Amino acid sequence: MEDHSLPLILFISLILVLSECAAHDTISANQEIKDGETIVSQGEMFEMGFFSPGNSKNRYLGIWYKKISTGTVVWVANRETPITDKLGFFKVTKDGNLLILKGGGNTVAWSSNSTASGNGNAPVVEVQLLDTGNLVVWDKKKDTNRNLIWQSFDYPGDTFLPGMKFGKDFVTGIEWCMTSWKSPDDPAPGLYHDLVNTNGYPQIFGWRGKELLTRLGPWNGVGFNGFGIDIPNPIYSLEFVVNEKEIYHKYELKSSVIMRVVLTWEGKTEILHWIERIQEWLVYADASVDSCGRFALCGPYGSCSINTHPPCGCMEGFEPKNQQQWDASDWSSGCKRKKALNCGNTDGFRKIAGGVKVPDTRKSYYNVSMSLGECEMTCKRDCSCTAYASLDISNGGSGCLLWFHELMDTREYDSKQDLYLKMAASELQGQVVQHAGPNERNVLVIVFLLMSLFLLLPALAYASRKMKKRNYMKRRGNNGYVLDEKKTSLRMELLDNLQFFNLTEVERATDNFNVSNKIGEGGFGPVYKGVLEDGQEVAVKRLSETSQQGLDEFKNELTCIAKLQHRNLVKLLGYCVHEYELILIYEYMPNNSLDFFLFADKERSLMLDWPKRFVIIHGMARGILYLHQDSRLQIIHRDLKAGNILLDSNMNPKISDFGLARKFVGHDDIAKTKKVVGTYGYISPEYAVHGRFSIKSDVFSFGVLVLEIICGKKNREFTHENHGDNLLGHAWRLYKENKGTELICESLRASCIVSEVLRSIHVALLCVQHHAEDRPTMLSVVLMLVSESKLPEPKQPAFFTDEYFHGHKSFSSVDKQTITILYGR
Repeated sequence: MEDHSLPLILFISLILVLSECAAHDTISANQEIKDGETIVSQGEMFEMGFFSPGNSKNRYLGIWYKKISTGTVVWVANRETPITDKLGFFKVTKDGNLLILKGGGNTVAWSSNSTASGNGNAPVVEVQLLDTGNLVVWDKKKDTNRNLIWQSFDYPGDTFLPGMKFGKDFVTGIEWCMTSWKSPDDPAPGLYHDLVNTNGYPQIFGWRGKELLTRLGPWNGVGFNGFGIDIPNPIYSLEFVVNEKEIYHKYELKSSVIMRVVLTWEGKTEILHWIERIQEWLVYADASVDSCGRFALCGPYGSCSINTHPPCGCMEGFEPKNQQQWDASDWSSGCKRKKALNCGNTDGFRKIAGGVKVPDTRKSYYNVSMSLGECEMTCKRDCSCTAYASLDISNGGSGCLLWFHELMDTREYDSKQDLYLKMAASELQGQVVQHAGPNERNVLVIVFLLMSLFLLLPALAYASRKMKKRNYMKRRGNNGYVLDEKKTSLRMELLDNLQFFNLTEVERATDNFNVSNKIGEGGFGPVYKGVLEDGQEVAVKRLSETSQQGLDEFKNELTCIAKLQHRNLVKLLGYCVHEYELILIYEYMPNNSLDFFLFADKERSLMLDWPKRFVIIHGMARGILYLHQDSRLQIIHRDLKAGNILLDSNMNPKISDFGLARKFVGHDDIAKTKKVVGTYGYISPEYAVHGRFSIKSDVFSFGVLVLEIICGKKNREFTHENHGDNLLGHAWRLYKENKGTELICESLRASCIVSEVLRSIHVALLCVQHHAEDRPTMLSVVLMLVSESKLPEPKQPAFFTDEYFHGHKSFSSVDKQTITILYGR
């Protein structure tokens, strides 16, 4: 053993070490390594054994550099359970579990909790320290390839080595993150930790306890936005992977340079290079070294610059929200718009060309297949969208990244990633954003032509819409026969049980669609209360002139719901078709929707005590079960949300709005589409990202609804002062900490039955698990809600909110939370 490996490693004198120390390449089952013995990697780059850090006398099992850098520890096993004497030893059990034993072998100080899989053969266990610094446990069975049982790279400490993954594994639940030491003498987890946050588009955060300190901007195809050191270079290569199973960042060395990333006990994230000439580690880069490194220093819509003093200013078109605080160098309140948005096509975008670190993406949505032009149109159509950008700036740019909240943590930075900020038209002063078009020399000509046609455009658009709808939809007499462009009719046998109303009847019932009778509006159009000639109250849903929906959704609703009969489904009474008019007539629900009571105000929320909410949960479950299993058509709803759960006079729930539903036959219950439809916050991850939908998509939406009913807050809009999780992540966090009752909203505490609430939360978490195959069927859900049997343990939910919406193209809905023209990968 070389002399330079002795300091901080061995606990006895040099003479004893030289005489007693033994080294191993590998360890087999039931073999032991005592304090003073080591395991050495094949290339002798790394060494593993017991050591004492700094001035501490405690003993830890760790891995350190052997060939270079005396005493530089990169991984510690028993961080929180040190051995206080010199009698500890490391052992491998026959089934692949790693143990650190103390007290003469009678007490376990640390365990890897790993076990070789069965498959009928006894495992042949071997432990090996690789030259990457990874400690691995193999199962080397005869006549088979060796299988990995466990590896230290899955459990990083304060050091991120080449080849390590940094992120989350949604299958195993493992989170690869870095945690600082408590002090140079104590490797126990300290105050600081770095991790990949998977809410919205993934990004890397640095935390001190529960305080968010720093943020690396999202991956842009070249590196992390806002961290210039991550551009391609000859020293290392970068990889960033996002899929259903895992999200992670990894780097690999491309040269002979030795490099590591360390989160120091003081909270600095440093990239270090080993300089052989001077035999020292030098800091190659620091993640936050300037006055703009602190997260959200300048508040919403503020922008930080290291070239100005003070560093905070407002984005163009914005002004300080609180001038007095701003003047006192307190910028946390941020900035506000000088001119409000109009929420329509009159709003435009200001291009911030490659000079900004893009905002916090925890409440963003992304899609890898959309063009930048489609991204612009998506943001323009959605009133809550505030900005957009290309997702990947390599190879000319591709994909779409959308923001749906206040823009936080922006700064001036040469990022080469353009940001398009939504602004009122009057703020743009002639600025035009075009992502695909003619050369610059033609721009003046086009602008001139556009100005010439400006006064004609409204009339042309209105006429075009009228002509298109007239050509698309026709009516023959009063028999309700609907035709499309190809003259293929909607089969009348599906409508035998439905009454056809002429337009005069509908106009009389609604007082000619009087605005005073309007009771709501959705993606299809406005909904009016009406009274038929016989005195029956009805709800009349009329296709809007501006709706992106039309005949397809109208026909879909008719064919899906015409023959469905269930106490928890809203009843369709009839329909009306007259030229371009498409109208649906439903039974009237006097208590509006679940959304109306849950989220509107506290007084309405108090009207829904726990017994009523529990009945609503049961009713929703039974209604969805009928759609999936018991109905003659078998239907996937695809847009289950609080606004589509109507309440009758007795507060019983009825599922409504089948315009986006899809039928399936027999076992054909999984399908794929390029047009993803639904509502932000309720869509399952596999559907949002890949366009795959199934009955498990509805199960996911049901789970979100149950958590919203208990918490009284929307998943999409949920915030918490101590973390950035959405409602699903917050519920999961409380469940893991056995604090589920903290999820209950204040208005329920007096009436709730705690056991029922906790069971409902548990069932909801089973429904929102990341992988569709892990979620229960609705039959299982109904049984779990009413029984007292033991429930299976849920796995980590999909933190898509907004955890993560791999977002998308906007939708033909007036509902601000609803999207329709979403494209999966």
